[in-house]
Amino acid sequence: MEAAADNQSPSSSDVDVTPRGASSAVLRALQLIQYDDSDSKLQAAKEIRRLTKTSQRCRRLLAEAVIPLVSMLRVDSPQSHHESALLALLNLAVKDERNKMSIVEAGALDHVIRFLRSENINLQESATAALLTLSASISNKPIIGASGAIPLLVNILKHGTTQAKVDAVMALSNLSTYTDNLTVIIETDPVPSVVTLLKSSKRSSKTAEKCCSVIESMVGFDEGRTALAAEDGGILAVVEVLENGTRQAREHAVGALLTICEGDRCKYRELILKEGVIPGLLELTVQGTPKSQTKAQTLLRLLRETPYPRSEFQPDTLENIVCNIISQIDGDEQSSKAKKMLAEMVQVSMEQSLRHLQKRALVCTPTDL
Repeated sequence: MEAAADNQSPSSSDVDVTPRGASSAVLRALQLIQYDDSDSKLQAAKEIRRLTKTSQRCRRLLAEAVIPLVSMLRVDSPQSHHESALLALLNLAVKDERNKMSIVEAGALDHVIRFLRSENINLQESATAALLTLSASISNKPIIGASGAIPLLVNILKHGTTQAKVDAVMALSNLSTYTDNLTVIIETDPVPSVVTLLKSSKRSSKTAEKCCSVIESMVGFDEGRTALAAEDGGILAVVEVLENGTRQAREHAVGALLTICEGDRCKYRELILKEGVIPGLLELTVQGTPKSQTKAQTLLRLLRETPYPRSEFQPDTLENIVCNIISQIDGDEQSSKAKKMLAEMVQVSMEQSLRHLQKRALVCTPTDL
């Protein structure tokens, strides 16, 4: 598979740009990009962008164009070169770990950051998209985090175009997986802008998934929890993703709510319950990812009146935990929905247990019996 190429040792077919290893179009682009005249460089950048739009092979063959393309981003280069070179570099970086690293090593990051500050909307959008792609590299995450790019991404999240906002939150999600970047991100107060974007997005979208990813990272800080609770509809938006998001988004959503409750149960328990989280949690306990199921069960225990088992006569089963929570819920409609979900959960659990027993019976041997 093409995507697996980064994990393989370089071979002659990966790096050869001689006539035997490259098409005439690739060779022509590599020749043009080396010329001194600006028209040839611009033509080369546009051709490289075209060739690398969908071809992983061309991204490898054109890897040596990285340095001359980065040179086209300089302040003293014609302004018309900037966007074309940036878009060519963006395509070169897609699904190519080595190109991602090479682009940063060639000094592109300083130029990209300059473009994030630009009043040229197209250039700002292209720079944000470039950071999104470059930040997917594990090696680049600490470099980007230390470069001063994070506050600019959050500023774009607040004031950028719709597409730039989406790319910015996805870049922040990438960067948040590197622990040292978390402090830098929380200091920029991103939660209000992330919540605003989340509320305007379909709960089942990739954007909602990445918003919840950032929120899950940020609520590990007291400032993040406070900011989310202060946003009108903030916790509700996370609950809605827990109910209707992608499997990964639901995992982030339940993780965020669990982290909030663990951070200060007395302060946030009622806020979470008020948003009608129980039906979604019940569904996750039987239909979520393994991590989602564990987190959902843990959160259900924290949401009941006391997080500890009541007595030996009321075992700490999921059903008892939920019944305890339901008895405290205000509102007939919400309580009825939760009870219905509990009944369905028990039914699904019984069916799963029965299928498991039937499967075991089929593979039993006489000695097992």
